Amino acid sequence: MKLLRKLISPLVDKNTNPNFLVFVDKVEDFFAKLLTLAMLGVILFAIIDLGVTLAKELLLVSELGNFSAGLLRIFGLFLNILIALEITQNITSYLSSHIIQIEMVIVTSLIAIARKIIILDLGKITDSQLLALAAAIIALSICYWLVRRTNAKYPPHKGH
Repeated sequence: MKLLRKLISPLVDKNTNPNFLVFVDKVEDFFAKLLTLAMLGVILFAIIDLGVTLAKELLLVSELGNFSAGLLRIFGLFLNILIALEITQNITSYLSSHIIQIEMVIVTSLIAIARKIIILDLGKITDSQLLALAAAIIALSICYWLVRRTNAKYPPHKGH
């Protein structure tokens, strides 16, 4: 019983809040660093996949003019890497300032939707799916515009 009281006491005692917040901050940093390392691994394998795919497309294409068939796949792989780099940038930005920069998150989302549109097969998409993509693009674009406008009006103070 004493052990349980000793464990719970710091959680309910208001005087321990600063220490608890420091602990939570350290745990967040640790997991953000793990996520960054994991994303670097994903980026490495995505670059290898892109290189293999590119080599196959360039070396194994028998006729000139057949390259465009694999071009959308190659564009998709490039954009996957760009999205992974943006996500890594979001995480490392959080590590340096402990602030999630909403503008970067919106840009990453816009890149992801752009990737979807670039590799989109119009024969396999319904009208409602196309409408949903359009709505997502419009919503994200408005959000981006609002965030940029707000950031221009109220730039962050130095030292924060």
